[in-house]
Amino acid sequence: MSGAEATAAGHLEGDAAVEMGVAGGAAADSDLTAQEVLVLDFGGQYSQLIARRVRECGVYSELLPHDISLDALRERKPNGIILSGGPASVYADDAPELRPELLELGVPVMGICYGMQAMALKLGGRVEQAPVGEFGRSNLHVREHGTLLRDLPDEQQCWMSHRDTVYEPPPGFVALASSDESPVAAFESAERQLYGIQFHPEVVHTPYGTDVLKRFLYDVCGADGLWSAASVIDEQIARIREQVGDGKVICGLSGGVDSSVAALLVHKAVGDQLTCVFVDHGMMRKNEAEQVVAVFRDNFHVPLIHVDAADIFLQRLEGVTDPEQKRKTIGDQFIRTFEAEASTLDAKFLVQGTLYSDVIESGAGHGAAMIKSHHNVGGLPEDMDFSLVEPLRWLFKDEVRAVGAELGMAENLVWRQPFPGPGLAIRIVGGEVNRERLDVVREADAILQDEIRKAGLYRELWQSFCVLPAIKSVGVQGDERSYAYPIVIRAVTSDDAMTADWARLPYDLLETVSKRLINEIRGVNRVALDISSKPPATIEWE
Repeated sequence: MSGAEATAAGHLEGDAAVEMGVAGGAAADSDLTAQEVLVLDFGGQYSQLIARRVRECGVYSELLPHDISLDALRERKPNGIILSGGPASVYADDAPELRPELLELGVPVMGICYGMQAMALKLGGRVEQAPVGEFGRSNLHVREHGTLLRDLPDEQQCWMSHRDTVYEPPPGFVALASSDESPVAAFESAERQLYGIQFHPEVVHTPYGTDVLKRFLYDVCGADGLWSAASVIDEQIARIREQVGDGKVICGLSGGVDSSVAALLVHKAVGDQLTCVFVDHGMMRKNEAEQVVAVFRDNFHVPLIHVDAADIFLQRLEGVTDPEQKRKTIGDQFIRTFEAEASTLDAKFLVQGTLYSDVIESGAGHGAAMIKSHHNVGGLPEDMDFSLVEPLRWLFKDEVRAVGAELGMAENLVWRQPFPGPGLAIRIVGGEVNRERLDVVREADAILQDEIRKAGLYRELWQSFCVLPAIKSVGVQGDERSYAYPIVIRAVTSDDAMTADWARLPYDLLETVSKRLINEIRGVNRVALDISSKPPATIEWE
């Protein structure tokens, strides 16, 4: 098989998620940019990372299912197509098929890993299962530089993850390079504008991977590299105006980066047609509700309704311990609260700060595996009465930050660490949500954030927070036996939450946080540190 990409799971960086299936189906959004290179997913768990790297090169890209219709592809008029890797052998009965018509669209095509093998096999090359698989770092030996490897070293490192191997390129193709276990690790037919590489240019362990992508994007596809997340603002404003018309809009504002940027973008598009509804479900961080109201109502002068709904949320969460049920209960109550407010505003549209990573993890799109629903994606009830406006749906978190900065958001808002829509409810693990536990985890979070900011580490961390397992253990406090909760510290580094590594916090900082948690919070007698990465864990516990 060409994939076995789980082998590389702990080594990939960026936005690749082990949960990744396909997050395509965005053909209606093709006007996001005049230039785009589409990535067709053949099942690789990290296929999305390819699209992410293409965007970093200044070219808009989306991940679409490999069996997307040819008419849909022609309608998109892409500058180029990339065929992703995948876990299957090209000889397996259920292997994703590469349709030969894809190679005859008059559009440059580059295959990566499985994509290269499928191209080679379809065009008459020789692909066989090698006696030894090639996983991890490998040495690439360049024999002919051609277009893809132009001006790159003759000897370089690359990242491999495959067992099937191309032994001979298709007729008319030039073999460019080999590796330790791959006789043909790169080939091309410049005349037909078809290219293939066995290694993964999208991962950081291929040092010249970005250069290879740029050769394809710029030299082959003719892209200008001028796309940026901020460049879509005008286009999104036009789309919002077209969708909404003169209708009234409400925005579910949480105060986080995503909903804040979405709110400002829509407000820029339709002005006072937008009313932001801030639902205080009682599960926010310390003093957060007051901050949200002050920032949007007083600073940005966005119409804002503040709804104190803590009691009803807690009532509905009584006895609920299953994490998915928590999310769906909270999502349902959010919508019901919005509907009640919208009935007084005659609003027909609901703005949400849904991101690309939310869509993927919630299993939206074709063939994606659902890991956990998000209250603003998979948690929506089927009978909701709103049309959704989701201007950030195809952006990653760091791209959203760029949009926020372009819109004039303050730096402390733009760089605020992510906070889940269901709030502290999903940081109480293994038990129901109640006021006592919320107060404990809220105060714990405030202490952790305070010390992380004092240490100057806040911007270096993707996310840092406290988890309260709904269990108690024995301790000794004040020469007396205590029976209290543990607090788990979770801090990670990441580019956009699709993969994450646990943060190596200084011991002195951990000691200070631990002492404060135990000394200042009644009901806490133990502190632990979560040192798992994503994958195999997720960032949030629930």
